[in-house]
Amino acid sequence: MTTTKKRRVFPFTAVIGQEEMKLALLLNVIDPRIGGVMIMGDRGTGKSTTIRALADLLPAIDVVKDDPYNSSLIDPDLQSKEVLEKIIQGESLEKDKKQVPMIDLPLGATEDRLCGTIDIEKALSEGIKAFEPGLLAKANRGLLYVDEVNLLDDHLVDVLLDSAASGWNTVEREGVSVRHPARFVLIGSGNPEEGELRPQLLDRFVSAIASASAESSGFGAYFKSKLYITASITSFFDAFPEPAIVSLT
Repeated sequence: MTTTKKRRVFPFTAVIGQEEMKLALLLNVIDPRIGGVMIMGDRGTGKSTTIRALADLLPAIDVVKDDPYNSSLIDPDLQSKEVLEKIIQGESLEKDKKQVPMIDLPLGATEDRLCGTIDIEKALSEGIKAFEPGLLAKANRGLLYVDEVNLLDDHLVDVLLDSAASGWNTVEREGVSVRHPARFVLIGSGNPEEGELRPQLLDRFVSAIASASAESSGFGAYFKSKLYITASITSFFDAFPEPAIVSLT
């Protein structure tokens, strides 16, 4: 069993203010069935910093070793086709521990990058058709974060929301048909000055919208903490121990 080294990020408990935003994030990782959280606010209010710190609060998860979909060893709804076939054939599954994945979806991403596509390297070198998993596969049982989600391409928004709602991703490319689990906590953030949210996003996040503003977030204290971390990294992290959170994923 391998030991995953934790990311060193700005501590979640060191973020000053933003109580509604932090509560919405915590509730979603405790129960992903809530449906995700959208955070709208001005630049510099700690949206991205808080979201990236969230993954560090979560305990490591048990996964099937070397499985690109972070398949569960016991839950069939969180297992890839390859893992299910091994179980049916009576093969034993090797367990590994992995930190909950935190996947970023860049604005310039293509549908192939999001959903997966043909593995060109194997096609050219070995002459076989193989599937190269995308970001949805990597995000299974983890967090998928979309910054500036109000600027994301309409088509990608539809694909993303479909997968988030169903918990599965289906890809058909050049004779390759793949269906794999894609259960993740969908987190979006954006700046209202850069455009309004699309109707389909409002429908998706209507029950979990948090607003961040510089005036109400204690941003001055947050900024001082950012300065302090550069002066003494070790003492800074020791000053903010992270609480443990149990996730249902």
